[in-house]
Amino acid sequence: MKINLLAIVQVSYQKLVFSFFMALLMSCIMSFVITLFNVGFIENILLVWLKAWAFAFVVAFPTINLVAPIVNKLVSLVIIQSTPHEEQS
Repeated sequence: MKINLLAIVQVSYQKLVFSFFMALLMSCIMSFVITLFNVGFIENILLVWLKAWAFAFVVAFPTINLVAPIVNKLVSLVIIQSTPHEEQS
């Protein structure tokens, strides 16, 4: 039997954990790109970026939790629902 030592959160919190990691990674990438775009490779870029990242994450995490239900509804509007007959093909 395989045991996942990193699994510490109950499955009932799956959406919240997903939102946390999505916000963490997206705010990291976007804040880095935007920081580089705005100030370039300056001497203290790491400090400037980490400060921007911290602020971006604080905004991103609650935003993802608020926007996710709307995005799910929008996705369901544009996805073609297959019939059981089409799924077997």
